[in-house]
Amino acid sequence: MILVIAGTRDGRELARDLTAAGYPVIVSVFSEYGKQLAAESSPAISAGALDEPGMVRLLQDKEVALVVDASHPYAVNVSHNAMAACAQTGAAYLRFEREETALPADDKIRRVADARQAAQVAAGLGNVVFLTTGSHLLPVFKAEPALADCRLIARVLPQPDVIAACSALGFAPKDLVAMQGPFSHQMNVAMFRHYGAEVVVTKNSGHTGGTDSKLTAARELGLFVVVIDRPRPDYPQLADSAAAVLAFAAARLRK
Repeated sequence: MILVIAGTRDGRELARDLTAAGYPVIVSVFSEYGKQLAAESSPAISAGALDEPGMVRLLQDKEVALVVDASHPYAVNVSHNAMAACAQTGAAYLRFEREETALPADDKIRRVADARQAAQVAAGLGNVVFLTTGSHLLPVFKAEPALADCRLIARVLPQPDVIAACSALGFAPKDLVAMQGPFSHQMNVAMFRHYGAEVVVTKNSGHTGGTDSKLTAARELGLFVVVIDRPRPDYPQLADSAAAVLAFAAARLRK
């Protein structure tokens, strides 16, 4: 059995490719919405957050021989738990890492290490900050004293629990953009312009995550962009394409 941790579209596509190649596959996702999307690729789904013991139990119960970790590039806790569980159970581990967006030489782009630094830097660049970092980082920006007098616009998934969490943080409906991405260059230009954004905050999620179109839209409008760099766990094995994942699976499971 192969477990695909499918935190993104990449993972769902890998699950589909592995299933088509004849491997038994189970897909692990975090949310019910992710479960709905993943069901299009594989009938076997495990939904919910898994800590290290939970991951160990899943690998043992399903007799998993290979874990393909296609979790979001910034979901480092998921990766750490998966690597530790593989070490305990003897399952092989492969990290699928999507390509980053190459940041152009631009004096309006600021690279930072984490969300707290992003909040501090953004506060000094403008009064209207458009956040495209995902809802789980929003508390960091709301808690930053330097942003207290700034208008924060949050673009988040249109899920009831996400909207409720944003409301609890103090986001007014007029400051929420509840839409499913990624978005085109033209759509980003329209949104940034509509909200009068002066600063855009993003992760470097690569082309799949829509980082490229955010950067080009911000450049067209002359906006500052704060980019949160990816964390760099020490992965034992890395792949950057479906072909590489299939080759690894063939080598490990068809000896």
